[in-house]
Amino acid sequence: MEPDELPTPDAIRPPGGPAGSAAGGAAGPATGNPVAEAVAGGTGGRPGHGEPVLEIRGLVKHFPLTRGILFRKQVGAVKAVDGVSFDLHRGETLGIVGESGCGKSTVAKLLVGLERPTAGQIRYRGEDITKLSGRALKAVRRNIQMVFQDPYTSLNPRMTVGDIIGEPYDIHPEVAPKGDRRRRVQELLDVVGLNPEYLNRYPHQFSGGQRQRIGIARGLALRPEIIVADEPVSALDVSVQAQVVNLLERLQNTFDLSYVFIAHDLSVVRHISDRVAVMYLGRLAESGTDEQIYDHPTHPYTQALLSAVPVPDPEARESRTRILLTGDVPSPADPPSGCRFRTRCWKAQELCAEQVPPLEVPPRFATPDAGPAAHPSACHFAEERQVVPGE
Repeated sequence: MEPDELPTPDAIRPPGGPAGSAAGGAAGPATGNPVAEAVAGGTGGRPGHGEPVLEIRGLVKHFPLTRGILFRKQVGAVKAVDGVSFDLHRGETLGIVGESGCGKSTVAKLLVGLERPTAGQIRYRGEDITKLSGRALKAVRRNIQMVFQDPYTSLNPRMTVGDIIGEPYDIHPEVAPKGDRRRRVQELLDVVGLNPEYLNRYPHQFSGGQRQRIGIARGLALRPEIIVADEPVSALDVSVQAQVVNLLERLQNTFDLSYVFIAHDLSVVRHISDRVAVMYLGRLAESGTDEQIYDHPTHPYTQALLSAVPVPDPEARESRTRILLTGDVPSPADPPSGCRFRTRCWKAQELCAEQVPPLEVPPRFATPDAGPAAHPSACHFAEERQVVPGE
C-alpha cells in the first residue's frame, strides 16, 4: 500500500538557491533555432516554467566499427543517436518512446555522463556539461541521477541496502556527514515505501518491485533536480508497475523533480508524461504534449505505433484499423538517406529519399486554427489521423 502523503526528510529536501528560485521566472529567450524551439514548445498537465533546466541540441553518438587485430581501422559507425534536440523544464516529465534499438537508452546514458557524445550539446542550466571534466563534472552529476531498467542487475548483490543507498554519500561526502548517513538512508527507505529497518538486508531478499524502490531511493540520495528513468517498470509485473509509476509521480510532486522517462509501453508513458517524444532510428520523429501525440498524431511512424496499442473495449477494437508496417528496421550502421522511416512508410515518395525532413510544425498546420495538430513532426507529408479510439 502506497502512503497518501510522503514525508519530506532532510535527506531529500528540494535543493534551494538559484535552482529553486527559477520556478517563477519568465520564459527563456528564443534560441534562434526553429527546430529547437519547436521541440521545446508545449507542455501538459504539469507545465514547465521558467528557463529549461536541461537543453539538448544536436546530440550525436556514433559507435565506431573497426576491422583488424593489431592495426585497427575504422570502417564505419553505428549511428545510435544522430541529431536529437529537446528541452526539459523544471517539474515536468518528458517521455521518450520508440521500438528497441532506436537510441532511447543511449540518450539516457549521454544525459548522465555514462557515454561521451560524438557531437552536440547538453546544457544544464545554461552550461554545456559535455565539455566538463573532473570536479566540475562530478558536481553536475550530483544533480542528474538515473534509475536503471533492471532492478536485479543494477544492485550489487554483495552490498546491503544501506550500503547501496548510502554509496552516493561516499562519492559526495559534503551532502551528508558520516555520522548522519544511517538516518538519511532510513528516511529514504521510508519515502519510497520500504521499512527503514531493512537497511541491513541484501538485494536477493526483496521482490522486483522492492528492488526498483531501492534504486529510486539511491537516485534520490543526492537531492537531484533531474532523474533519468530508463524503462524503470519494463521488468516488473503490471500491478507492480502501477505502484512504481504512482510512487514516481508522488515524488515528483513532493520534491519538484524533472523526469526524462524512457519506455516502450505507450500507455505508461501517457499516464506519467507531460510531453512525449517519439524516436526512430536515432532521431526524433514527432514531439508534443500527450494529447497531441496520442489523439492527434501526424507522423506515420507514431500512427503505426499507436495502432498496435491494445484496446480494452471490444467494440472499439473491432472498429479501428491496424497499421501494419512492412520490412525490417534498417541498420543504424547504414541508415537510409533522407527520411529514415521511408523504407517502411506507405507515404514515401522521391522527396523522402532526397531530403531529411526537419522536426518542425508542418506548414499545413502552422495556422492559428490548426489546434492540437500543430506540433513538431519530421515528415514531408504529415497528416493528422486519429488512431486511438476516443474515450
